[in-house]
Order: sequence, then C-alpha cells, then structure tokens
Amino acid sequence: MRLSKEILATLGVVCLTSGVAFAGCETTNVQAYAHPSWISTEGHTLLTNPTDVTIGTKICKPCNAKTIAGKDNVVIGREAKKLLNDMKSKMDVNRANAYDPKMPVLRSEIAYIVSTGLGLTQSAENKYTDLDSAYWAKEEIDKALAADVMIGYPDNTFKPDQAITKAEVFATFAKMMVVEHDATKAPVYNGQAVKYIPNWAVGCTNEVIASGILKSVPNQDKIINDEYLSKEQVSYMLNAMKAAFSIDTSKGAAGCATLYAPTTVKIKLSERISARTSTAGDTFTAKTTEEVSINGTTFPAGSTVKGVVTSVVRPGVKNPGYVEVTFKEIKSGSCKAEFPKYATNASVDVQKNPNIISRVLSAPVEFIGRTAGVSGRTVTQTGEVVANGTEEIVDNLADALSDTASLHPLKGAKSVGSGVIAVGKGVYNITKTATTGVFGVCYELVDEVKYIFVPSTTNDSSLNPDEELTIIF
Repeated sequence: MRLSKEILATLGVVCLTSGVAFAGCETTNVQAYAHPSWISTEGHTLLTNPTDVTIGTKICKPCNAKTIAGKDNVVIGREAKKLLNDMKSKMDVNRANAYDPKMPVLRSEIAYIVSTGLGLTQSAENKYTDLDSAYWAKEEIDKALAADVMIGYPDNTFKPDQAITKAEVFATFAKMMVVEHDATKAPVYNGQAVKYIPNWAVGCTNEVIASGILKSVPNQDKIINDEYLSKEQVSYMLNAMKAAFSIDTSKGAAGCATLYAPTTVKIKLSERISARTSTAGDTFTAKTTEEVSINGTTFPAGSTVKGVVTSVVRPGVKNPGYVEVTFKEIKSGSCKAEFPKYATNASVDVQKNPNIISRVLSAPVEFIGRTAGVSGRTVTQTGEVVANGTEEIVDNLADALSDTASLHPLKGAKSVGSGVIAVGKGVYNITKTATTGVFGVCYELVDEVKYIFVPSTTNDSSLNPDEELTIIF
C-alpha cells in the first residue's frame, strides 16, 4: 500500500503519518496508556515524575484524518493560534472581549504579529500623535517601525486601529522576503486572478505568491476574493514564512527572510516503532539510502541514524494512537554529526505491513501485556473509587454524629442522606469501572485478532522496518 503523507512544520516537529509520528527537538517524555471502555477511551498518563500519574484523562488523536492532504498544517496552525492567543491576552479588556480572529487584521495587530513572531528586540521611539505610552501594542509597533517593516502616514499618525488591506499585508511580507518574482504580471493564485490588488501592489503580491507561504493559510478562496485578510490568516502567513525561510533580523526585518537549500535525508528503519508496543525513551536506528551532507560532513548511503521515542499514546476505541520520535544523530565509522534542530518536512514514501509470522508471534504476547495493563488500571481505579467513597461516607457519618450531638438533628439527618447518596455513587462507579475493564479486555482481544488478519488497520500508528522516510531540514 503506497502512501504519500507530507506536512510542513516549524519548531522541529514533523508529522510523519497522520496521527502517527512526529520528529524534531526532544520534548518532555509522556506515556499515555489507552483504557478502552464502553463509554470512551480514557487514559493514564505518566508525567515527568515517574510517581505522578494522571488517571481518567481523555486520549485524543493528534490528527483527525487518515490523510492530511489539503488540511491545515498541524504545527504551523498550532503556532499561529498560540501567537493570536498571546496577542489577545495583551489587549485591554474591552478590546479582548470584542476580539475575533476571523475579522480583518488591524495595523497594530500586524505589527504585533510580525514583531513578536520574529522575536524583534530593537525598538525606537516614534512621534506619531495617535500612539501614547498606554496603547496596548505600543512596544510592538515601535519594534516594527525600528525594523523598517512598517511606516506611519504623512500626517504624523500611525492609525493603529485601522484595518490593513490585503495589498498592504502583501507589501509588508514582501518587504521581509527575498524571492524571485515577476513584478509586472497580473497576480494569479490557484489559477484565479487575485482581486483588490492596485497597480502599486502587483509586484509585492506576486512575490508573496511565489514564496509559497499562502498554501498553509486557511480560507484559500478569501485570499483571492476578499479585500482584507483576517488576523488568523496573517498569523498563518508569518509562521509559514518562518518554516520555509531562513530568518535573520540582526539588521532589521526588511529582507530578513531568504529561501535556503534544505538538507534531505532518506532513511529506512531497522526496526518497528509502534504505538502498540513502543515506550517513551526507547531508542531506535535506521540506515540512510542516499549520500547526504550534514554540518559540512558527507555521510555515505548506509550510514546509521539514531533516534528516540519521545512520547506514545496507545491505541484505544476510535483512537489509532500515535508515537512521537526525535532523530538525534547520524554516524558512519568515526564520523558523527547531530541532526539540525529544525525540520521542515517529512514523508513516508511506502507503508508496509509486518509479515504474518511476526504478527502471529507478537500478537499473543502483546495481548497478555495489554490485558495486564487494562486489568491493573481497572483495579487501580476501583481502589481509588473505594478510597474516596469510604472517606466521603465516614466524613458524613462524623458530621451526622456531631450535628446530632450539637442538637441540630435536621443537619445530622442531611449528613446521613449525603452518606447514603455517597454509597450509591460508589456502587455505581465500582460497577462502571468493572464493566469498562471487562470491555477493555475484550477490546484488546479483538484488536489483536485484527492485527493478525487485517494489519493495515493498525498501520496508521506505526513505522515499519524497510519503510522509507524522507526528512527535510
């Protein structure tokens, strides 16, 4: 079965298969164990401290489709939304209450997005009459002005609360990027003429289109047909630019973004990495299939790539699970190099199924382990229910005795009633936990049978031996 699954990414996190695996800079180890139940899929998450366990949390898929072609980029979208949330949190109360990310971006807001998103540090005082020191984005506007990415108006105003047109947004981004483009032809995007572009903005619009950053922006039709872009769309543009360009703001934001030649590494896994069996902290190896140069050192085909599993979510009901992996280093003989910190793209070229012999041998053992896990967690939850219920019942009994002895029999009767309710709740919760535990064991049995006879149903949560991966840094 051939699959081609690609996602652009920033911050060194790359989705290798939809809802399956990520690669990038190492994160805090998280181990989530699915607990299938007739109600939902719950989980026990092992946190940083091995003794701390969160029980009863929901396990959700990181991607909600088997293919993410045409979907919003997972990581660019996450970073874009984080930037918007940070911006909203800095606004005054009235402005924040009226905030809508789908509405046209304002001049103050694009200044915030650019200066904060690019981490601009240099600032210069301006003399615009409509910007006082108490204005919510004064600092970010000063940084955008100092970086020469925005300017005010001839009447000595900045007009921070004025919506900025699509053409002006394109002009702002074109000022930051260095991209070859046709400065004269009428702008065309996705085969359609881009509307609301005056003559002065033709060149900068074509430069933004040529950069490719618009492909990650939501509401593609509005890019073509609307006069204004939303706050959300502009934030996506900024984060897409960060993912695809090399950014150097040491001399300001003008011309700070330049395209760079990526490093492409093609590897084949030497072992299976699966949400069913892998554990956070597991190491793995792979072999390169082509020569590659990293940090000035050339590594031949067959070089060893080392990686580590950083987090795992076990498969459960309506949840295929996923693993997160980090590629750490590449080695050939005495030559060794660390992988670059940031990855921009990854794809699984061919997805294979484990052979029938390996499935038949591993499935029964996996069933024993997963059944033990579900049973143990069921007992743990039951024990917690009993402990909490006992505490509540005894506390109510103590209150009843105290209130009665204090000549408040009605309050004492109320406490007795609360104790009876606590008993009923405890019986219900114990029954529910035991029932879901039995369901969980049955589910694990069915899941293992599916794995033996229809392994393709579990492949979305695994990376298999001899599967070829292409990683671009």
